[in-house]
Amino acid sequence: MIPTAPSDADRNWRLFLWFRVLFSARFYYPVLAVLFLDLGLTATQYTLLNVAWAAASLLSDVPAGVLADRIGRKPLLIAAGCCMVTEMAILCVAPRDGGVVLFLFCLANRILSGLAEGLASGADEAIVYDSLAERGRTGEWNAVLEQLTRWQSVGFMVAMLAGGAVYAPGFVNGALSLVGIHASLDQATTLRFPVALTLLSAVGVLLLALNFREPLRRNPHAVEDAEGHHASSITGAYAFVIRAGRWLLGSPVALFVVCAGFVLESAVRLFLTFSSSYFRLIGIPEIAFGVLGAAMGGIGFFVSPWARRLVSTRSINGAFTIIGMIVLTGLVGVALHPPYWGVIFGFLLGGAMTLIGFSVSTYLNTLVDSHHRATVLSFKGLAFNFAYGGISLLFALALRFVPGATAQDQLANAFALVPYWLVLVWIILLVGFRKHRNLITMGRTS
Repeated sequence: MIPTAPSDADRNWRLFLWFRVLFSARFYYPVLAVLFLDLGLTATQYTLLNVAWAAASLLSDVPAGVLADRIGRKPLLIAAGCCMVTEMAILCVAPRDGGVVLFLFCLANRILSGLAEGLASGADEAIVYDSLAERGRTGEWNAVLEQLTRWQSVGFMVAMLAGGAVYAPGFVNGALSLVGIHASLDQATTLRFPVALTLLSAVGVLLLALNFREPLRRNPHAVEDAEGHHASSITGAYAFVIRAGRWLLGSPVALFVVCAGFVLESAVRLFLTFSSSYFRLIGIPEIAFGVLGAAMGGIGFFVSPWARRLVSTRSINGAFTIIGMIVLTGLVGVALHPPYWGVIFGFLLGGAMTLIGFSVSTYLNTLVDSHHRATVLSFKGLAFNFAYGGISLLFALALRFVPGATAQDQLANAFALVPYWLVLVWIILLVGFRKHRNLITMGRTS
């Protein structure tokens, strides 16, 4: 019997898993903050670079989503891979202690990184979901997300362990001596090793993007909208964005999912951005950063089955309430920063990040139609990055103006303000959606 060739849905499913794993699990993550600081940036400059990253992603999200819906998802994924390769190459050659030149190199890196995120946002999920939809297999999307979460956790663990290890000169010199190479590499050399490994994974991302297969869809250039605007025209593209935006604003359940998601995700992502500095704050030695980062990333492997049950058995409001309480508990613990055992709160926030991503992706893909899927998912990405840029800017101001004898003291005092911000914004969110409480309470996925 001749074996049946895998369908495009199965092919894209597998490519999507590897694409996301390599795209998100970057080897410099366990030392993200200290890497930029050791290159010669100040804490304020580093925070402003995160704002630039969010701005680049924010400005590219919706245009990329429209292009993905108009010309196809695959070209956007290829462009994202090209941006990732370039951003890592720039960071490999950024001059240490280079003053303004260093800042400009890092700024280019962050802008390209944000652009890559914006280009891939929505397009990668849409190409897989549409491939499944063509064969009537949309019910398998939760299984895809569960597998993705588990493999991302494994990839993240590998990246954290390897990235943290090659960043430490002692480990690298010891490993080289085991194979007969006696070297005395210093921190100035090894600090770029995690970046070089990420450059290799970026090449892998680009190769994966080239192998996706576009789902069979009607030719978008031959379509006219309800007002008679040709889809390929500027007017048609603008009208397409407006329709997708109106749909989102007119769908209170989908809008709540996006709003609740960006409120919680921005607070958690802020902590994850400064996690290595937080570890320093609570007295964790730098040699353990990679191990802790791996453990935090690996927690998603165990959280993903629970996330699938959560979105299947709880209402949308109920699911986000549970996640919100987990996030608040984690942020309060970080604000208290108890020495050593404060890492527990980092694990709590790492698990919450998995729950947020799983829930938002499941709910939105279930609610939106295929024709506008990538655009609506891009609106989601736009909102998430706008929120992250906003909270990063507020955090930069807090670092500048809160009292503290040292940079670590300022960081500790700034962390203490984040739980108050979360409570305030969550109250505003609940008040804003009070008229739609019944719809949100009833909504769930099967």
